[in-house]
Amino acid sequence: MPVGDREIDQQLVERAQAGDKRAFELLVAKYQRKLGRLLSRFIRDPAEVDDVSQEAFIKAYRALPSFRGDSAFYTWLYRIGINTAKNHLVAAGRRPAIGGELEALEGGGEDSLAQVGDVNTPEAELMSKEIAQTVNNTLGQLPEELRTAITLREIEGLSYEEIAQIMNCPIGTVRSRIFRAREAIAEKLRPLLQTGKDRRW
Repeated sequence: MPVGDREIDQQLVERAQAGDKRAFELLVAKYQRKLGRLLSRFIRDPAEVDDVSQEAFIKAYRALPSFRGDSAFYTWLYRIGINTAKNHLVAAGRRPAIGGELEALEGGGEDSLAQVGDVNTPEAELMSKEIAQTVNNTLGQLPEELRTAITLREIEGLSYEEIAQIMNCPIGTVRSRIFRAREAIAEKLRPLLQTGKDRRW
């Protein structure tokens, strides 16, 4: 996050806490798409994503008086968004759905998923689709806390500290959850990538 961004958010929060609705509208405008993108990792229907996103912003607005700035505003907002999505899915009696592009996961980790040769060949494209399908299926089968941690890390690109704040748990727990999620994904990818047990992705 660029230097100064958090300070700008904090100023907008303080103005909103003082009753300036326009300041909160600016925060909504800034984070609406980011929050929607995050929630779409858990909820497939775009209309539901919009509803849950709106509900999360309403909750954030109501809870604004209690926001002390211990964490960045967007970290706090993401936590509210994830909890709102979880509650929405529980109320609907559904499990979170994971959809997403392989490229987002390729950005993370020392051993990239992009070890499939020339991207332009039909074989490589098919392999890439298979890998994406395998990753998405594996993500969908992970326990919720592992899925949330790996999504925030690999797809949203958040730091361990930020994830710990969002998930309300120690950094060590975050590291463990991400490690376990990566191991589960690596286990499913080994037959496709033909990598040994000593390698992850």
